[in-house]
Amino acid sequence: MQLTDLAFLARLDGVAQAELCARGEVSADELFDACMARIDALNPLLRPVVTVARERPRRVNAGPFSGVPFLVKDASAWPGLRWSMGSRLFASNVAQQQTPYGRRLEESGLVCAGKSAMSEFGVLFSTETLLEGVTHNPWDLACSATGSSGGSAVAVAAGLVPLAHASDGGGSIRIPASACGLFGFKPSRGRTVPASFVSSDFGDMTSEHCISRSVRDSALFLSLTEDRSSGSPVGFVRAPIARKLRIATWTRTVMGTEPEPSVRRAYDEAVALLTELGHTVEPIAPPLFDSPVLGDAFFLVSGAAVAGIVERVDQTRDMPVQHDELEPFSWALVEAFLERGPDALLHARSVFAQAVRAYFEATRGYDVVLTPTIATEPWRIGHLSPILGREELLRRTARAIGYTPIHNIAGCPAMSVPLHFPEGGLPIGTHFAAAPGNDALLLGLAYQLEEARPWKDRWPPYSIPALF
Repeated sequence: MQLTDLAFLARLDGVAQAELCARGEVSADELFDACMARIDALNPLLRPVVTVARERPRRVNAGPFSGVPFLVKDASAWPGLRWSMGSRLFASNVAQQQTPYGRRLEESGLVCAGKSAMSEFGVLFSTETLLEGVTHNPWDLACSATGSSGGSAVAVAAGLVPLAHASDGGGSIRIPASACGLFGFKPSRGRTVPASFVSSDFGDMTSEHCISRSVRDSALFLSLTEDRSSGSPVGFVRAPIARKLRIATWTRTVMGTEPEPSVRRAYDEAVALLTELGHTVEPIAPPLFDSPVLGDAFFLVSGAAVAGIVERVDQTRDMPVQHDELEPFSWALVEAFLERGPDALLHARSVFAQAVRAYFEATRGYDVVLTPTIATEPWRIGHLSPILGREELLRRTARAIGYTPIHNIAGCPAMSVPLHFPEGGLPIGTHFAAAPGNDALLLGLAYQLEEARPWKDRWPPYSIPALF
């Protein structure tokens, strides 16, 4: 094994790297050193990794991913590593405890190579913070990696790691996966073991998982982190679905607008592919939401989560959280939440309950729901900057993020699949969702789509395989 051949290992998914290690063709130390070399080569340009864990692990557990390097999103604790959550408030914070979720990852043999960039507290759909700076999309350096798991997506797309932990509270796995040409799966609510020390309404909507290049890495990752006491564990889904599906579809966003023409072309191609594979695709009327009210409720819940963080910090030190310790958008969310008074969360929960009823009523009788992942092409850096005004950021977010949040609110499994790679443009993902608990069905469909339209060799220009 020549460590100078950076592209050789970068082209392999996590399962393949683990298999090399198990056969003795490469050691865990060599996998780790090669990962460090790749990070050193491209992280200064793309900036997806905010903390690098340079010390080789003293011990690697025997497991399905034994020796495979990966990244942990900075939203989650990892003992001994800085845990900032993208915020200047926690710039010097170092995690001490391991989470139950993290213990599962360690037991699988995965080796943490560092922490990946995110938006502050994960509440903005672009990875550009006042603490860490901008994370660049490897398909076009002027474009955002989106967010909030932008660092994880960029690191995988660039070949720095084969897979990376990510979390999704409204599309934060699926949207960066779409923007970077990767597979992004969000499990059903409650599917995995806990990954947080605290609880909030926003946390309850958030699913932990990973962003990967291959479906099998994602499926194996889920089997290793799922809560086996939940009654019906998924296990390791290994093969394409064997039956034909009835698929409901629409293109209108929750705000009542249609996607950009390039997104519509990607969607039309996906419909044609599904029909070719024998599935029945039926256009239906999208669920009826009071869109402004639903959007307001979503960001009320986000604001409540940030307000809870501020309150906990205020209780632990003499000086309250200062204005320059949070980004302007985070403060705006907190202020908007506090202005609504003590019934704000009750109101948001009521709005969510109505939206969930409308969604399930519209999709009853269908196996899968198909939409675009985002309504626009990935935006330019600065389009969702945290220093912009709250109202403008909410307006721009509503235009682009019109499909994914309802699945967090409803607890559904959902995924973005990289089926469209326009010549000279950025990838555009296609979105699929199923009823809560039907994670295995979606993964089986993903395998089938991966076979029909392989994407593993689609590398962006600023990636290890493209440059080396």
